[in-house]
Amino acid sequence: MRNLLLLTVSALFSFVVQAATITAAQDPWAPFVQKDNANPGVSVEIITEAFKTQGHSVDFKIMPWTRALNEVKSGKVDVLVATWFTSERTAFLKYSEPYLENSLKFIKRKGDGFEYNGMDSLSGKTVGIIRNYGYGDEFLKATNFKKPEANDLVANAKKLMAKRIDLTLEDELVAKSTLSGAGMNVADFEFTANALSVNPLHVTSGLANPNNGQYIEAFNKGLAEIKANGTFDKILAKYGIQ
Repeated sequence: MRNLLLLTVSALFSFVVQAATITAAQDPWAPFVQKDNANPGVSVEIITEAFKTQGHSVDFKIMPWTRALNEVKSGKVDVLVATWFTSERTAFLKYSEPYLENSLKFIKRKGDGFEYNGMDSLSGKTVGIIRNYGYGDEFLKATNFKKPEANDLVANAKKLMAKRIDLTLEDELVAKSTLSGAGMNVADFEFTANALSVNPLHVTSGLANPNNGQYIEAFNKGLAEIKANGTFDKILAKYGIQ
């Protein structure tokens, strides 16, 4: 009887873990994360559907990037929806398999002839960046140009138009969506042909979270399932992404 009771409790506990509500966070980052219940963003829909196949529901909240990163790092929130890889973050985040990728390009004022051709081409420039974003070790450690920080892309775009910085950078799809959504004229800006980097996009969970391995494993399995059953492609098509 005692063994039967233990098995029953164990089975119930297993069911509770499998049917967990996973908390998730990210800053607004259209079209991947959006303040729209009907169209919450590509990344939000992908993780929601992937976790659903594994019996999990997702409680997603929008918050500033630095706060979201810190909440996941400390284990207060279970997962970040969209994270680029940096070696520094592996000390506190567990990464999923990549599910999409971003091409990180430099943004300049229309008519500026600048083209990115390696770190040397940035010498003497002032490049506006977003605080705590993962631009890659080589870029962040470079000393031949200035890197003033801002809280978001819109702030950097305004500084760019005011000629307070020479360049900023973001995924082109994200930048166009964000700037137009903020009422700015996308035609006032141009993008370099060459990208700083092509960054795989991951779900991450803080190593401080005791369930980080379970969450990442569940997402990886769910991602494979929604790719196989066509859900993944339907989500991309909904947002006009090929």
